[in-house]
Amino acid sequence: MIKLRNLALRRGGRLLLSGVELTLHEGWRVGVVGRNGSGKSSLFAALLGRLEADAGDVELPARTRIAAVAQETPALPESALDFVLAGDTALAAALVEEGRAAAAGDHEAAARAHQRIDELGGYDARARAGRLLHGLGFAPDTYDTLVAGFSGGWRMRLNLARVLMAPSDLLLLDEPTNHLDLDAVLWLEDWLRRYAGTVLLISHDREFLDGVVDHVLHLHEGSARLYAGDYTQFERQRAEHLRQQRIAFDREQAERERLQRFVDRFRAKATKARQAQSRLKRIQKLAGTEAVRAERGFEFAFAAPGKLPIPLLRFDGVDAGYPGNQDAEDETVGAAHGRDRSAEGPPPCRSRAGPTPAEAARATVILRGVRLSLEPGDRIGLLGRNGAGKSTLVRTLAGSLAPLAGERLAHQDLCIGYFAQHTVDTLRAGESPFDHLRALEPALSEQVARDFLGRWNFAGERVFEPVEGFSGGERARLALALIAWARPNLVLLDEPTNHLDLDMREALAEALIEFDGAVVLVSHDRHLLGLTCERYWRVADGTVAAFDGDLDDYASWLRSREGAAGTRPLPPAPVEVTTARDRRRAAAGARDRQRPLRQRLREVERELEALRTQVVSIQAELADPALYTREPERAARLGRTQGELLSRVASFEDEWLELAGALEDA
Repeated sequence: MIKLRNLALRRGGRLLLSGVELTLHEGWRVGVVGRNGSGKSSLFAALLGRLEADAGDVELPARTRIAAVAQETPALPESALDFVLAGDTALAAALVEEGRAAAAGDHEAAARAHQRIDELGGYDARARAGRLLHGLGFAPDTYDTLVAGFSGGWRMRLNLARVLMAPSDLLLLDEPTNHLDLDAVLWLEDWLRRYAGTVLLISHDREFLDGVVDHVLHLHEGSARLYAGDYTQFERQRAEHLRQQRIAFDREQAERERLQRFVDRFRAKATKARQAQSRLKRIQKLAGTEAVRAERGFEFAFAAPGKLPIPLLRFDGVDAGYPGNQDAEDETVGAAHGRDRSAEGPPPCRSRAGPTPAEAARATVILRGVRLSLEPGDRIGLLGRNGAGKSTLVRTLAGSLAPLAGERLAHQDLCIGYFAQHTVDTLRAGESPFDHLRALEPALSEQVARDFLGRWNFAGERVFEPVEGFSGGERARLALALIAWARPNLVLLDEPTNHLDLDMREALAEALIEFDGAVVLVSHDRHLLGLTCERYWRVADGTVAAFDGDLDDYASWLRSREGAAGTRPLPPAPVEVTTARDRRRAAAGARDRQRPLRQRLREVERELEALRTQVVSIQAELADPALYTREPERAARLGRTQGELLSRVASFEDEWLELAGALEDA
């Protein structure tokens, strides 16, 4: 058994193989294939101990006899037959010892030499050597010809015969058919099939490989992969592997394009370059993960809302909290109050009646004087510690809590999808996803329900299984599906990720980014917040105020607060000028400062357009499956070029955002 453990090989400064883990069993005949320069000969050199591994180990059984063909044969003054016989070094040594003993008249030494020759099968050795020479195309009358009398090609045949003569457990053959005619190739093929040891064979002759090997070791781009079967079977497996890679590549490209759409979408809508830059960095962190993301196999979307009125919802001086007939509970469980809108559909478009005077006297006010407006396309993340009032605000937005004071002004076409912290616990025991969906629309056909729920990964009979057997993640997924069914134009999510795995969180982020309505999100998942939200509201000290920054700024601000419970005011807004003359001077100064920035911004945009055109062109070429078999080297070059172009695109995008931020400050 041969074992390669985390093997890395380097020739000069070039890394050929890295991280190779491989086990070859005794008696296997392995064809080693790969492009020139992939490391085939270097692997042989490592097995022979002639090349030291850059990392890892080569493990061979103790006393393994290895035979390998020499690359050159000097012009020796010995016969071809003797040269081949010398391949069996133990026998050659015994024959030399016999000759010395006979010349010295040492009968005891001669007897020992004869016994050794007999043990090594030396008395038919000349016949065996002759058969090897004959099989490789040497005429009998050339056996006594001196090695120096043969041409280079015939000397290589002599080298091969010498190796085949040597007793071995492991035979390493590097292109053994290069100097053979067809007859000799067929003979060698038959000889190797009868060979009892392990064979590692480098060859570009597919028919020869098909006739000899039972495994194929493919070296490609620094890695090694073992396939069972002959070369044709390897090609079929490899073709299927490439086909799957092609499919994966197509899915990766679609995923990459989707991510780019995310970038373009939020950049076009971003009102603050600093926030846009933070979000772009989060999206760019996903670069290179397209295969994993495409493999996820699950995605969902919120259907386009029926109507998108402006504004959807406004608060005018709203006091939010709990009336006297309802206890003010900790924010972490406050969402349990009120009806579950994810199961019952959108709340009414008018505010519920406010508290009675007696209730108002006993009310617990959490937030005071809240003024806000929500429009389609808004992506709002709520920041603040637990208990500060985030869930109270969301419940008041949803209509589950009536304002204690002020007005909640909802458009008549407002349709809310509300996921509360305890929504998953309000799903009805004993009922299936189909039952829950039917409760929202009693006339719904079974097939339509199946189709819809199937898109949310409730397939087959899973549609009719009671929810109490579902995991927390499956319950959360069902709750989101019920929200999506209502086609809301405002989605309110209060800690939706508590039961969601990483794949589901990624799918939720993508669905929210593509959603045309408004989103208000409470979450401790910074990745979801950073990828989804474009603006942030800080809920603290009984107020709701815009936070002028991104999540990194918020983290820095938290770290810089004075005292464990104290709060430091946010940086003050710039003081406005008060006279018309001051305003004109300020505007002129701003134009002067902005002129070079705008010029460079236009240049960057032109560069980005040109680079993206090149990327699209390369992607079109790489989308042709035939390219990978017809011109593999060109495919590799195009892949490298594409990577370089995408890197330049990312660099210019960063500069674009920096320039946009500078324009804001100028």
